[in-house]
Amino acid sequence: MIVKNNFYIITGGPGAGKTTLLNELRENGYNCVPETARNIIKEQVEAGGRALPWDDTRAYSDLMFSRSVQDFINLKDRKDIYFFDRGIPDTYGYEVLMGFDIGGVLKNAVEQYRYNPLVFILPPWKGIYETDSERKQDFQTAIDTYKVMVDVYKNLGYIPVEVPLLTVSERAAFVIRELK
Repeated sequence: MIVKNNFYIITGGPGAGKTTLLNELRENGYNCVPETARNIIKEQVEAGGRALPWDDTRAYSDLMFSRSVQDFINLKDRKDIYFFDRGIPDTYGYEVLMGFDIGGVLKNAVEQYRYNPLVFILPPWKGIYETDSERKQDFQTAIDTYKVMVDVYKNLGYIPVEVPLLTVSERAAFVIRELK
């Protein structure tokens, strides 16, 4: 088991402001690891691939999983604080949401690669929710995803900390205060 207490996950449903918050934290001097899902979608669309959340969801999940593990492994020797736009357990949550049978490799990975126990979760926020070419889910899916992520993280032994619906700078200040 590898436990990285300097690795913090920021999670939640789609469109809750995770990337905006990560950008604010980066501007405040913190190291941030971007979400793999959006990159996968861009790559698959450009290549005419099918590993997309609206096409081959299993292949999409497999890519999210492998890249999340790779991000963790690539940074495992770093001592600075890192914020991750989603983590390995998010793939587990996605598979629960999709009704997949969770494979042994994924089950082992969420136990083997451990982040800080505090997980920052952004609740659904209708006021900022938007769809785009990479986010096609409706707001109900954002709500469902949020609920699944809270349950999954709790069941995996993490402590979800809900980030309040505030301005982005206030959200970043909240997260930074919680680190202490």
